[in-house]
Amino acid sequence: MTDLSELSADEQAELRRKAELRKHDPNAEYVYIPPTRGSTPEGVDLYDRVPYDPADYGPVSDWKNDLDHATPEYNERAPEIWKELRDDGCPVAHTDRYGGMWTPITHDTVAEIAYDTENFTSRSVVVSTTRPGDMAIPAPIGGAPPITSDPPFHGMARRLLLPPFAPKQIEPWEDEVRVLCRRLLDEMGEIVPGETVVDAAVQYAQNIPVNVIGRMLGFPEADEELFREFVHTVLERINDEPEERQRAFQQLDEYIDTQVRDHIANPREVPDLTDYLLGVELDGNKLAAEHVRGSIILLLVAGIDTTWSAIGSSLWHLAQTPGDRKRLIDDPEVMTFALEEFLRQYAPVTMARMVAQDHDFHGCPMKKDDWVLLPFPAANRDPKQFEDSDTFIIDREINRHSAFGLGIHRCLGSNLARLELKVAIEEFIARFPNFELAGDTRWSTGQIRGPRALPVRILP
Repeated sequence: MTDLSELSADEQAELRRKAELRKHDPNAEYVYIPPTRGSTPEGVDLYDRVPYDPADYGPVSDWKNDLDHATPEYNERAPEIWKELRDDGCPVAHTDRYGGMWTPITHDTVAEIAYDTENFTSRSVVVSTTRPGDMAIPAPIGGAPPITSDPPFHGMARRLLLPPFAPKQIEPWEDEVRVLCRRLLDEMGEIVPGETVVDAAVQYAQNIPVNVIGRMLGFPEADEELFREFVHTVLERINDEPEERQRAFQQLDEYIDTQVRDHIANPREVPDLTDYLLGVELDGNKLAAEHVRGSIILLLVAGIDTTWSAIGSSLWHLAQTPGDRKRLIDDPEVMTFALEEFLRQYAPVTMARMVAQDHDFHGCPMKKDDWVLLPFPAANRDPKQFEDSDTFIIDREINRHSAFGLGIHRCLGSNLARLELKVAIEEFIARFPNFELAGDTRWSTGQIRGPRALPVRILP
């Protein structure tokens, strides 16, 4: 990360010129430009509202006044934490960590903020110890359109990405996903029922969306392990020392730039998503370099961890519920309802907003640039919204869940996510009708909740 104080006036001006060019020019060079950082937002890309101290990010003893979603305990027992807060009459939790962060817990408070684009901005949607400064790509565009975009730009940026994810474009992927799932199951090797233990997360769930979105973008399949590391960088390493975190981001940015340069030099015979982004126009102009790169990062990261977490959590559930496994096998039609219940009960995604201006939210004195977490999974567990909200009901008929978000940022990849989740579950239980947990499940940290390690024993 670049400290402006270490650069000459001419060097500062050249860095800013290149960075500004990338925000507007589709012909700007795809090269990494290190962000600048300071203690105030003026004249920098990132700023620290409070000095970074790793000691601030230890265990939590008071979830109401010190909620931290990046502690290992949070995702491990998140439904219990949300229930404790609701039962304690706490609709919005708070912490001074990350320079100040609020977390609504009820469906109504989550929905109210998600729909309020005047008081809450999407300029940055992943909480971290730094915040975007004045030199970062501003609202309404943000760094990874359309997820970081506000109205009116959001609507235009979102419409650009809808065609590649329309049902008719996604449906042909079903056979490809099914072949992939069967190959992953084959690669588990010889199975001795009652003895063999496989990791349903590492050996199965985590490979499915990585492969699919990588192929859709036209990136090398050999780089799939690198994609997993990128997910870890963006979504889990949020309270790392900022310089260390930025070095990891540099690797991601440089990788994307390399792939984009390759696509420019070597257009594919069958255009992929990267070619699409390089060719599509917004208001008669091709997309700026930063827009292309930001959207690719969004598709790569959001298209991987969210879906593999949903697959893993669903298999974690089925490992403990033989009745649900049997129902899915004996009555395949119930999958229509079960799929939505898996999404409701084990919704993986929590998004973030920033407070756009000082705002009193039901007595909570929110200040400009405070972080706000939007835990859609908590909203799905609100008993005022769902009957028996903490119970998995495999054939639940009324199920207006918010697994894919609320408000303007509802997931544009929901058709693909549903397809991958459905096929992954069907193929796993077809191959292994009986299985059980065979050790400790290790959960993710951060804004996407799902098992990172899921040992299961295959049963006769």
